[in-house]
Amino acid sequence: MRVSLPGIARSGPGFRFRFAGHEIPAWPGETLAAALTSAGQLALSTNGPDERRGVFCGMGACGECTVLVDGRSQRACMVAAAPGMVVEPMPRRVVATSDAPVAAPAQLLACDLLIIGAGPAGLAAAEAAVGLSVIIIDERSKPGGQYFKQPGKGFTITPTALDAQFSEGAALIADVAASPAKLMAGRSAWSARRDGHHIVVETSGPEGPARITAARLIIATGATEKPWPMPGWTLPGVMTTGAAQTLLRSGAVSPGSKVLVAGNGPLNIQLANELLNAGVTVAAVVEQAPRPGLARAGSALAMARYDARLAVQGVRQLARLARAGVPLLFSHIVCRAEGESQVERAFVAATRPDGSLGPERGFEIDALCIGAGFQPQAEMARALGCRLEWQGGAMAVVREDDGRTSVGNVFVAGDGGGLGGARAALAQGTLAGLAVVADVKGGLSAAQLAQSQAQRRALVTARGFQAGLWQLFAPAHPTPTVHTPETLLCRCEGVRFGDVDALLAAGTNDPGSIKRATRLGMGRCQGRYCGPLLAARLAGDGPVGEGDLFAPRPPFKPLSIAELAAGAAP
Repeated sequence: MRVSLPGIARSGPGFRFRFAGHEIPAWPGETLAAALTSAGQLALSTNGPDERRGVFCGMGACGECTVLVDGRSQRACMVAAAPGMVVEPMPRRVVATSDAPVAAPAQLLACDLLIIGAGPAGLAAAEAAVGLSVIIIDERSKPGGQYFKQPGKGFTITPTALDAQFSEGAALIADVAASPAKLMAGRSAWSARRDGHHIVVETSGPEGPARITAARLIIATGATEKPWPMPGWTLPGVMTTGAAQTLLRSGAVSPGSKVLVAGNGPLNIQLANELLNAGVTVAAVVEQAPRPGLARAGSALAMARYDARLAVQGVRQLARLARAGVPLLFSHIVCRAEGESQVERAFVAATRPDGSLGPERGFEIDALCIGAGFQPQAEMARALGCRLEWQGGAMAVVREDDGRTSVGNVFVAGDGGGLGGARAALAQGTLAGLAVVADVKGGLSAAQLAQSQAQRRALVTARGFQAGLWQLFAPAHPTPTVHTPETLLCRCEGVRFGDVDALLAAGTNDPGSIKRATRLGMGRCQGRYCGPLLAARLAGDGPVGEGDLFAPRPPFKPLSIAELAAGAAP
């Protein structure tokens, strides 16, 4: 449903488009995902004889919201609605037509620095790279990334009424827009390779393919949310916390009228507050960590020591939910969801020290938002040969404070290399941009050196705060298994946990063989969600290694054969 947000108003005349034979009202600036969600049309694609899928990640990574727009495959969360569009749910398999458009030859571009990702890290890097030729690309139609996500182009914004997160992002975006950096929005990077002393990146976008050759590359692609596989997790209306926040903050649309928020971490508490402030009923907040108390006072004090403002903000958010009567269920997890054509109810249970679950408690809902933590988007860094290692429950890129990797002209800034939050991403983005300036120019000015020193201190502060934060939100009990053998492990290709376990029991224990036997990892998300789940099963009780992961091969994102051919042309 559509909601009102402070400082953000819909502008321009409304219009309609068609979806599955229905007239859908929309407003300028809304994505197809936002317009369809507000109209109650949650089933957007088909993944079996009668299984429907809807918005899941909200950031273009999973492909679950793929629809046919005027006959062409598009991700509903990445495409703006337009008058007269004819949109159809995506069938399980699409038959190519002979009149498919032929992509023009790739445009050839060159620069000192290419930045992939226009979130906090990418924007900060572009702002710092003064005096260089800079290109910054991002899949979204508007920069900001997941943290600084901004309303669509059709919204009227009153800057003085925006919250601090909106305002900070808008200011940084305006600074980069006013700089000489070339921002290419709506553009995906689907291949990256080293060519001598340069990096060559193939991209696709609304203006056609482009091949970008850069002396230096900063990867600032951020993170995706970890999957939480359980019975019913593929139902329309079940989505990540980030997807729900994107609908809300970018489209002023709530994922539902009665929403359950579950998982682990502060983003869930922030989303619950934002939904509550928008007039949405929050059925409960289900948090895997225990209720904050004296036993974890040290973590809270560490947070306050590094950033008292953010620590106080968290306390206020919890107090706001409590005053509103929202049930706060600590040491609980969501264990299954049910519904016919979409989610209708969810069941939660308390976790016990032995790893078992207590009695289930059900909630009648029309949306379930799950935030179970994050995992870096590191496939491009892996493809370029950057070294990775197991850190904090995920494969992270080995890098210096300024983001420099084992491949000297490749930098990874922000959560795309390892999790640290928005403050760390901003500091590391600036440090990466300054490091590239120093490489190209042979050094930094006195002012830039002072800026670098200040950002290194900011990075220490951000890391200290994050360490305390995740100590506070650390689950007290082992994570219980909530999936069954029939639960889908690979959402795209319909591969179940039982299918994989049977192969493991038979001695098939490498990702490539399992992929060939089941098609696991060969769907629209290209292993972003099933890959880590499979890697954890292959690793068992030990840390995940690169041998447990799928080999990183282009295309990193789905694209048409015509685009692939155009990019492959010499």
